[in-house]
Amino acid sequence: MSLPVTNNPKPTTQPRLQINEIFYSLQGESTWSGMRCVFIRLKGCHLRCCYCDTEYAFHEGQSFTVDEILKQVQDIHCDLFEITGGEPLLQKQIHPLMTQLCDLGKTVLIETSGACDISVCDPRVIRIMDLKTPDSGEVDRNDWNNIQHLNANDEVKFVLCSRGDYLWAKQIIAEHDLASRVKAILMSSVNAMPASSELAGCATLPMDSLAKWIIEDNLPVRMQSQLHKQIWDPNARGV
Repeated sequence: MSLPVTNNPKPTTQPRLQINEIFYSLQGESTWSGMRCVFIRLKGCHLRCCYCDTEYAFHEGQSFTVDEILKQVQDIHCDLFEITGGEPLLQKQIHPLMTQLCDLGKTVLIETSGACDISVCDPRVIRIMDLKTPDSGEVDRNDWNNIQHLNANDEVKFVLCSRGDYLWAKQIIAEHDLASRVKAILMSSVNAMPASSELAGCATLPMDSLAKWIIEDNLPVRMQSQLHKQIWDPNARGV
């Protein structure tokens, strides 16, 4: 359920966030999959992963204060919030918003690429860090210092385009002992991109191939799919 994005014309000196969309739906990924969740999607990203399915967030958005955002979601009876993008950590004012949501007793997830410093997040925020693989085209942007800041509530995600990506991820998991650092290691395979995508042409990986490799290697990961794309139109927004 998308919420109306209504800007407040009254002047304010409060810092502002560029918001792409705010919506109430079911969580489609991570260990929180299937749960009701309020999503706050921020505008802007400095990465261009070949499989990105939210390109519209690169450029589209409106300006809001933290108070205006909280007002929009105050009547939703849901205790789970996800901050996503784009890359939400590019906007520094996301931290006051996440802290206020935590203060209200909400469980707050942030989906971040791992190319930005995660140590500055409120310690109550659950970080779902997407480590970029070689075939994503952005592997060199990973900030490996983030690994030391992960804790037992966090999750690490790998989006895989190929067997090569899988073997790379397997090596990273072992080198950094990720299974003992975080709550879950998530793996998903890239599906076909819409022909209209400016990033179309990315390699794809059949889900059954990924499942076979995980089983053969006894890899300590959770395979996931995008539940919301199975329920609704894969190209739909606000779900």
